Amino acid sequence: MWLLYLLFALTPQEQEVAATVQKLFDAMAAHDAAAAAAITIPEGRVFAIRATGEPGTSTTLEQFAARLPAIKGRILERMWNPEVRIDGRMATLWAPYDFYRDGQRSHCGIDAVDLVKTSSGWKISGISFTMVTEGCPASPLGPPPA
Repeated sequence: MWLLYLLFALTPQEQEVAATVQKLFDAMAAHDAAAAAAITIPEGRVFAIRATGEPGTSTTLEQFAARLPAIKGRILERMWNPEVRIDGRMATLWAPYDFYRDGQRSHCGIDAVDLVKTSSGWKISGISFTMVTEGCPASPLGPPPA
């Protein structure tokens, strides 16, 4: 689990925020729509911003979660050095990431994740991320597990 590497410099509350984002990555890797839905606000949005200038994509978090079971192959998203800001029940996480499909790096970029604290814990209310397909720097996490 990559989370242990990520949390060494975060406060306990910031760790909760980062752990919620990691739960989404774990749900993605497991193709688990229910796990993703449990930590997201359905009407929240996901925006993909392509570095090439091509139009990005946008979907609701509900649609994003529902698509997970249909994804073919193994996927893995990893983040490192997250910056977390919290004001009461609102938080933002900003972190570099890399994304692998069937063991091959597909792209990298920056994840910007907005969260809201609810009675059941932190929930993701929005995600924006850049998608860089060429020239990704080496990850400090090293290669993904085989």
